Amino acid sequence: MSQNKSQAVIIQNPRVTWEGCSVLLDINDGDRLVFARLSAASTLKIGNKNFSLQPLIGCPFGSSFQIEIGDKGPFLSRFVASIEGNNAQEKEDFESQEISKDNRALVDNNKAQSLTGEDIDAMRRQGATGDEIVDALIKNSATFEKKTLFSQEKYKLKKQKKYAPKVLLRRPVARSICEAYFKKYPARIGFLRVDTLSLLLSMANVSANSDVLVVDMVGGLLTGAVAERLGGTGYVCGTYLGGTPYPMDIVRIFNFSDEVCNRIVRAALTELSLTPTVTLEQIHQQENELNMECLSNPQMSSSVSIEEISPSEKEISVPVPENVVSLVNKMGKSTKAGNKASQQAIELWKENGFSSLIIAAPELDIWSLLQDIWPLLSNSAPFAIYHQYLQVAPCDSSLMPSCILMMPLATCMHNLQLGKMAIGLQISEPWLREYQVLPSRTHPCMQMNAFGGYILSGTKICSS
Repeated sequence: MSQNKSQAVIIQNPRVTWEGCSVLLDINDGDRLVFARLSAASTLKIGNKNFSLQPLIGCPFGSSFQIEIGDKGPFLSRFVASIEGNNAQEKEDFESQEISKDNRALVDNNKAQSLTGEDIDAMRRQGATGDEIVDALIKNSATFEKKTLFSQEKYKLKKQKKYAPKVLLRRPVARSICEAYFKKYPARIGFLRVDTLSLLLSMANVSANSDVLVVDMVGGLLTGAVAERLGGTGYVCGTYLGGTPYPMDIVRIFNFSDEVCNRIVRAALTELSLTPTVTLEQIHQQENELNMECLSNPQMSSSVSIEEISPSEKEISVPVPENVVSLVNKMGKSTKAGNKASQQAIELWKENGFSSLIIAAPELDIWSLLQDIWPLLSNSAPFAIYHQYLQVAPCDSSLMPSCILMMPLATCMHNLQLGKMAIGLQISEPWLREYQVLPSRTHPCMQMNAFGGYILSGTKICSS
């Protein structure tokens, strides 16, 4: 009985963290974003100290943590943020206090604070928490009561970020990963903004049980977003030019299950090309002939069965029940996303075509790539192509005024129209404006990104 219990498949709760999962740590409300893999030995550096991430294991996503002082030093402790007051109370305080207060008489001469750095260090040695230090700074400030209500909130927030930092445990999904990379390393994802990513998925009609062909040169973000929307149904096939697949390291951050990872495959464009190869009917005919020979000659049964099971000897994958696959993956190594597509799946895609196409390859010639991929799409299949720029100069136009500008999406759209290959063609420029939403001071953010690239979308038609 104990052996059966040890072999039972443990199903992870996706709403709760576990050891080995990837998380996104939001420090001080977006001031710093860190991707981490939870383990007993993993640490997070805040200020000049390292904090263990062990307390984060087993906590639900969305939990907040703050620094507390214990017997073994400071550590991260989970807390529940309290909601102080409401909008009506804040409005009354604003109307009553703002009448007689303004900041015109305040002089910033660094003499308003009577609490010194030595006093703060002494409070820390005595075990004072960050909130207690912030309260002490407010009490010892000579100008805090003279400030407006908005200035007081800014002062509290500034001191809280320095002396009482908060850590928010976020789940790594397509939106949070895209926002974090766009803020920290935008070049790694081709400057793909979150609204542009959502438009790519919508314009390509990515839905359950779809077979999506992807050219992902943005680190795997596009592949992971498509797989997340498919939810373990259908397939997302990443194709590439040459013999080396494009990197897809970001897919590992999504915490995909083995079922979803099995739906993420890779295949070179030369393997998917519609060249004269063995058809699916011929493969089934060869399988039937081998089965008949096995029944007629018992001596061949053992050797043939080994050939069917071994993928290296025959490129035809033997179908295995899903429960057996999940059990093997749970007991052994976890499934790695991006395995090579089986020959059977490739032949099916050659025969039926893919249901959607998404391209995010800023470094490639879009029209040349689309000409090679176009026969792989089924008729009436939607497609969406992303590029950072509407036109690209292959050389320095300031040095060479006669330099011709390349327009990748415009050229591609023009050629598709001339060849009558697609309908509903349009080039879209996503536009996004972020707002600060606070009581009595809701307005657009002061600093925003005004550019989100361009998307060429349409639907393939039969040109014959």
